[in-house]
Amino acid sequence: MATKVLPSLNKDQFLSLYRQMMLIRRCEERLARSHQRGLIHGACHTYVGQEAIAVGVCANLRPTDVVFSTHRGHGHALAKGLPPQQLIAELYGREAGCSHGRGGSMHLFAPEIGMMGTSGIVGPCILQAAGAGYSFKVLKTDGVAVAFFGDGAVNNGAFHEGLNMAGIWKLPVLFVCENNQYATEVPFQYAAGNATVAARAAAYGLPGVEVDGNEVAAVHRAAKEAVGRARAGDGATLLECLTYRTRPHAEGMGDFGYRTKEEVEQWKTRCPIRRLKQEMLKTGVGEEELSAIDAEIEAQVEEAHRFAEKSAAPDPATATDHVYAEPKCDSRSESPTINAGREISYMQATLEALSSEMARNPSIFVMGEGIGKRGGNFRSTAGLYDLYGPVRLCDTPISERGFVGLGCGAAMTGTRPVIDFMFADFVLDAVGEIVNQIAKMQYMSSGRLKMPILLRGCIGVGHSAATHHSGNYYPMYAHFPGLRVVVPSTPYDAKGLMIRALNCDDPVIFLEHREVMGLKGNVPAEDYEIEFGKAAVVREGRDVTVVALALMVHHTLKACEILEKEGISVELIDPRTVAPLDVETILQSVSKTGRLLIVDEAFAPFGLGAEIAAQLADRGFDDLDAPIRRLNGAHTPTPYSPALEAAVVPNPERIAQAIRDLVAE
Repeated sequence: MATKVLPSLNKDQFLSLYRQMMLIRRCEERLARSHQRGLIHGACHTYVGQEAIAVGVCANLRPTDVVFSTHRGHGHALAKGLPPQQLIAELYGREAGCSHGRGGSMHLFAPEIGMMGTSGIVGPCILQAAGAGYSFKVLKTDGVAVAFFGDGAVNNGAFHEGLNMAGIWKLPVLFVCENNQYATEVPFQYAAGNATVAARAAAYGLPGVEVDGNEVAAVHRAAKEAVGRARAGDGATLLECLTYRTRPHAEGMGDFGYRTKEEVEQWKTRCPIRRLKQEMLKTGVGEEELSAIDAEIEAQVEEAHRFAEKSAAPDPATATDHVYAEPKCDSRSESPTINAGREISYMQATLEALSSEMARNPSIFVMGEGIGKRGGNFRSTAGLYDLYGPVRLCDTPISERGFVGLGCGAAMTGTRPVIDFMFADFVLDAVGEIVNQIAKMQYMSSGRLKMPILLRGCIGVGHSAATHHSGNYYPMYAHFPGLRVVVPSTPYDAKGLMIRALNCDDPVIFLEHREVMGLKGNVPAEDYEIEFGKAAVVREGRDVTVVALALMVHHTLKACEILEKEGISVELIDPRTVAPLDVETILQSVSKTGRLLIVDEAFAPFGLGAEIAAQLADRGFDDLDAPIRRLNGAHTPTPYSPALEAAVVPNPERIAQAIRDLVAE
């Protein structure tokens, strides 16, 4: 056990800490009883035995400092200032809960007091706290971010990536490992090759401090030093607090298949509240004074319980609210003058949009591998480093999960990150951060947290890039609520959609096909936005409607030229965004032509074509004169050889033949 740290607190401070610890303990005991009564409908992870850590750390924080927590986060929320009635109401699934009944035990949100959320997934809080620290760096404030996590998280990749980034950039973060000896039911001594968490900090150039997590004065002192260090600009600290949870992993779970009753009872003798009380009694605090606090807290918690039990359930009509942000008034809607003769490439168009928005909005920063001085693998940030420097154009280590998760935390705390992941295949390491955190944050916080993050990268087959540099993936991301998925095909669209993305409060997946990045087109010099969910009618026609995306738009245009000589008139629709998808424009076109072909480089099963076909069959069946047809890339990983590569993707000749076949039906 760590060496005892002598207290340096006065009586009022001790009493304040005692009051907070008792509030957590009594709330948790109340919730345990409520779980037995069936008032709690899902999991309930209590914090009994660990109260000294949350209280000792949070006593050093300002209201403007932020906390990111884990599934065992009740104590952190209460210590940060959450009223107990909001905590208990949340676990009862009531509208008055801090997450309005959307979160329960594992998803507590109170951004108004700097409680930025708890997560049922192990590790994201580490990355999000790093993101908040990066926001404070961009915004030039002296805020501090805290991540609370258990010993199980230190064997997770998020721990390595988060602490490494914090060490590189000297982020104002306090990483607090609550080492309660077990990750769910797996002993830490078994799960860790290096069973001393604090010692791992040295690998990242950070100070690591081990304290007795059941002694609040020791935690308070160590946290005070770490918070002061962070606030002064000296970087992050890893604080390991050795402690123990004396109740099961979650209420109702069996507890003695992996540990003994004797072990639990032995740790109960080291109860942090009992130890604090004994210390205070030795220094002259009266038993009556402590008993009065106990009675006051007991009454407060029971009143909170009654309030929560009487509170109304959420209105079922609100179940789908806050999936996306409220739309903004469009100040730069699409009405530019296209200057004939002003032709720039697709990538120049996106760079123009990004540069303009970075000049206008100092909260925008870009992260990615090689996007600083080098200017990006595709010159996507060329010249911006010289204008904005290394904080706003930040080169990252190869740690996609890390900097995507960091971007999530940054977007939650006042900045607008642009995450450049180079190839869409690379960011698959971060899908959990995108799907479980970024996509759901606005919903779980009931709209109180926005998620203005843009994640961009290259997609598509070409240049013999083989299977790890050729994925498309937009159907996958479009499946998840909360995400906007943008796939431009022209320089004009790329600029307008990029500007829209950089002014949107929703997370945007901006996917750029490698084979169109060098294409040139007319692009207005002025700024303009293209609305998401507004398809482009690329070419008008009368015989058949073709819906195509990205490179397939250009292949289809070539097919249209061939077919026009044969007397076949094709109307070509480019959705431009996959989520939201403009079905209305497709319906209007099919009502005129009576036929529909969807051309998509991505795989056919469960893809964009299947979604369009289903919606058209449902809403436009009477307008169809022939079955809906799809032409897709082969359902196979992408091969390397040019001969094989050409065989697995649609080309203009195959598209033309598919159109001929459809017209003939």
